[in-house]
Amino acid sequence: MLRKIRIILASIVFIGITLLFLDVTGILHTYLGWLAKIQFLPSVLALNVGVIIALVALTIIFGRIYCSIICPLGILQDLLARLRPRKNNKVGRYGFSKEMKWLRYPVLLLFIVALVAGVGSFVALLAPYSSYGRIAANLFAPLYGWGNNVLAAIAAKYDSYAFYHVDVWMRGLPTFIIAAVTFVVLAVLAWIGGRTYCNTICPVGTCLSFLARFSVLKIRFDEDKCKNCSACSKSCKASCIDYKNHTVDYSRCVVCGNCVDSCKFGALKYDAPRLHKAQGSNGTHGANKPNGERRAFLLGLGLAGTAAALAQVKTKMDGGLADIEDKVAPERKTKLTPPGSLSASHFHQHCTGCQLCVAQCPNQVLRPSGDLLTLMQPEMSYERGYCRPECTRCSEVCPAGAIRPIQQEEKSSIQIGHAVFVKKNCVAINDEVECGNCARHCPTGAIQMVPLDPNDELGTYIPAINESLCIGCGACENLCPARPFSAIYVEGHEAHKFV
Repeated sequence: MLRKIRIILASIVFIGITLLFLDVTGILHTYLGWLAKIQFLPSVLALNVGVIIALVALTIIFGRIYCSIICPLGILQDLLARLRPRKNNKVGRYGFSKEMKWLRYPVLLLFIVALVAGVGSFVALLAPYSSYGRIAANLFAPLYGWGNNVLAAIAAKYDSYAFYHVDVWMRGLPTFIIAAVTFVVLAVLAWIGGRTYCNTICPVGTCLSFLARFSVLKIRFDEDKCKNCSACSKSCKASCIDYKNHTVDYSRCVVCGNCVDSCKFGALKYDAPRLHKAQGSNGTHGANKPNGERRAFLLGLGLAGTAAALAQVKTKMDGGLADIEDKVAPERKTKLTPPGSLSASHFHQHCTGCQLCVAQCPNQVLRPSGDLLTLMQPEMSYERGYCRPECTRCSEVCPAGAIRPIQQEEKSSIQIGHAVFVKKNCVAINDEVECGNCARHCPTGAIQMVPLDPNDELGTYIPAINESLCIGCGACENLCPARPFSAIYVEGHEAHKFV
């Protein structure tokens, strides 16, 4: 019963979080966005006190169920571990191993130091939710997008709009490589040792292990019933059960229920110490079974209630005449960070590089950084679209507080950068044609067309920029017809301003 409840709840969470990264409609975050915001590290960085208290209480009462039910990377490890076939049809394929303190705690120490020092690339590399986000956004999402496009092509033949074509493109090669390597490492470790990554490298798992040692409900042995058959140890993906000494390392136990399910003698129970002693003094295995199912049912209700509480708390058109040359990103002295991120320093200190905002950006403005210190953290660029003033999607989905929630009317007054005119690239000058595209599409009226020669009002007109009105949305840069480099581009601000 315990194992079945864990599988059902983990499946709901895993599918929901995965859909957040695969969503091409842009509406699922309204219903499933809370799943990202109940992840441990993002809630800590966002100072979401309610979620933090709930997760701590959950661990103190039930043990490390966060790792087996809420954390998508932990659930992914379970899925990968199941791919390994059993030998000779025997129950289980694992064994007891001691805690690797020499690796576990130094990794946690380095993680905390990097977090305090603001080395976002190292933090993003180890954070479990962020690691899964990269895998989902860089490996799963393209496959999902291609499948969607196949259905869109089929639907188009029947004049149906049930599906529509979406762009599938690589947002960042370094991040893609890191995601692929992470997936391979996870697969190998899960194949060999089940929860090896979770219990030796993951800093969140190590943090929760300190609390799990003192949890109220635990997996416990009834030594009178134990036959030392080792079935529990062989089925334990965390390698934390020593059947010979009848002990469980609660710092590594993720309460998956496999051991209880595999024990044929009823020697393992998931309960509180006092209840366990009372059952051990009288009653048979058959009489205890309903109580075990009742506890498992109550556990399921508790987990579901906690989850409910946490939930509260552009296709290029060329007309078939000619190919359009792709734009090339300009060299920006200061990188652009999304509206709501307050400043570059605030953004880099809080961002975990989970790629959720990148996956959810409907305008294809966000992509992972390739710089060493900010590796995998999002940055803005306008080759494929621009940051529309009415769109606040990234601020809505960010679970770590790196991008603060903002309203549409507020966004129009946030200055993340300013436009810069590059005279040598302007088609009005080079091709002697009338343009003015940048001025027509500027949402704040920061660009006006003025004569190149002040004495010739009938001649060529070029843009003049009022930096005090420019919000850095990138409409001018994106819609400029100059190729491959735009004649106007946006330079970022270290600290955002209000206009």
